[in-house]
Amino acid sequence: MAIATIDPTTGAVLKTFAEHSDSQVEEKLNGAWRAFANYRKSSFAARAAAMVRAGEILDREKERFARLMTTEMGKTVRSAVEESAKCAWVCRHYAEHAEKFLADELVDTGAARSYVHYQPLGPVLAVMPWNFPFWQVIRAAAPALMAGNVMLLKHASNVPQCALMIEEIFRQAGFPEDVFQTLLIGAARVDDILNDSRVVAATLTGSEGAGVQVGIGAAKRIKKVVLELGGSDPFVVMPTANLEDAVAAAVRARILNNGQSCINAKRFILADSITDEFEGRFVRGMQNLRVGDPLDEKTDLGPLATMGGLKDIERQVEQSVTAGARVLTGGRALDRSGYFYAPTVLSDIAVNSPAYSEELFGPVASVFRARDIDECIRIANDTRFGLGASVWTNDERERTHLIAEIEAGMVFVNRMVASDPRLPFGGVKWSGFGRELGVHGIREFTDVKTVWIA
Repeated sequence: MAIATIDPTTGAVLKTFAEHSDSQVEEKLNGAWRAFANYRKSSFAARAAAMVRAGEILDREKERFARLMTTEMGKTVRSAVEESAKCAWVCRHYAEHAEKFLADELVDTGAARSYVHYQPLGPVLAVMPWNFPFWQVIRAAAPALMAGNVMLLKHASNVPQCALMIEEIFRQAGFPEDVFQTLLIGAARVDDILNDSRVVAATLTGSEGAGVQVGIGAAKRIKKVVLELGGSDPFVVMPTANLEDAVAAAVRARILNNGQSCINAKRFILADSITDEFEGRFVRGMQNLRVGDPLDEKTDLGPLATMGGLKDIERQVEQSVTAGARVLTGGRALDRSGYFYAPTVLSDIAVNSPAYSEELFGPVASVFRARDIDECIRIANDTRFGLGASVWTNDERERTHLIAEIEAGMVFVNRMVASDPRLPFGGVKWSGFGRELGVHGIREFTDVKTVWIA
C-alpha cells in the first residue's frame, strides 16, 4: 500500500510520501539505540516535565490536529477534537503516576531486604492502525517513554501526516533527540525491523492478520510483544435495563469512529421480552443519524477510511443477506463521492454468515434475540474475539452472572465500552494479549527484576 493521504470524503489523493530507504532506517535504529543508553538514566521528573509539555501541545493545538485526523481517515471533527484532548489526558496521567507505578515493591521474605524493581527494556517498535491515529500511538508511547524506553513508530500507510506530526509533538515537548521516531515504511518491512537486535520489544494494535505476523516475528526472536487486535463486542440488554438509556448508548457505541473501532458494540443481544421495542427504537436512532462531511460539526457519521474498508463491509452485508439476514435499515453504500456506507441494522442472522462470525468494521449492527440470560451469554461468547462487552441490567444477580461468564478483557455495566488511562485495556482469545493503560500498561515493557539482599 502506498504511503499517502487520501481524503475519504472524496477519494482524492492529497499527498504522497516516499518510503524511508534502508540507510535512513539504519540511521533511525542507530539513533534509537544511542538515545536509549542515555534516556534510560534520566529522572522521572525530567521525563514527566516533557510529557506534561506534550499534553499541553495536544490540548492547545487540538483543533489543528483534529482537522488533520479527519482529513486523513474521515472521523468526525468533533470526535477528533476529543481524541486529541484524550491524548493530553493520558500524557498527564503517566507524567503524574509513572514514578509511583514503577516504584520498588518491598516483599517480606525473611531476607535483609527483598523487592521487585522495574527497569526499561530498550527501543520498542509500535505498529499502529489508522482508526485512532493519535490516540493509539500516544496511549502506547506515554507509558513506554515514562518507563524510560524509546519508541519507533510504524504507523498505518494512510495516515503519514499524523505519524510525522506525533513525532514533532514529542520533539517540541523537549524529549531528547531520537527518543521517539517515525518510520515511513510499508508493512512488508516490519519483520526486518523486528529482526534487528536493537529493537527489543513490539506493540501492535490492528487486525488479526497483522497481529499473527508480528506475534510470530517476535516469538522467533524471543521478544516481548503486546497485541491488541479485533473485537466483535456484545451489547447485552436484559428486561430490567433502562431501555431509553440502553438504546441511546447502543447507537453511539455502534457508530463510534464511523463504526471503525475494535471496541464498537457490534452484536446486540436482546432478551426476548424487550427485543421488539428495543429493535424499533434502535432502528429509528440509526435512521436519524446525520451522514455527511466529517469536517461539518453537525455530522454524526462520516465515511469509512478506505475504499478497501467500504468494499469489505459491502461484501459482508451482501453475504449475510444471502444467508438469510433481514435488513431493517440501510444495507448499502451511499451514492455519493467518497467511502460512505448507510447506517445499517441486520436481524435473523445465520450462524454461517459474516455478520455472525466476522468483525464488521463499519456502521453495521447485528441484532440477536435470546430466550434468557444463559442464551445471551452463549451468543456473546460464540465468537473467536474477546475484547470488551457492554451489559445492561439493573438486577444485581444478573450483573454478577454476566460479569463472571462473559469471555472478555473488559465488561462495562450500563455503559458503552471505552478506554480510560486509569484502567487496563486489552482482550482475550483472538483479541490479543497483554494490556495497555493503567498500572499494567506501563509495566508491560519493563524488566520486572527480583532483588534479594541477604
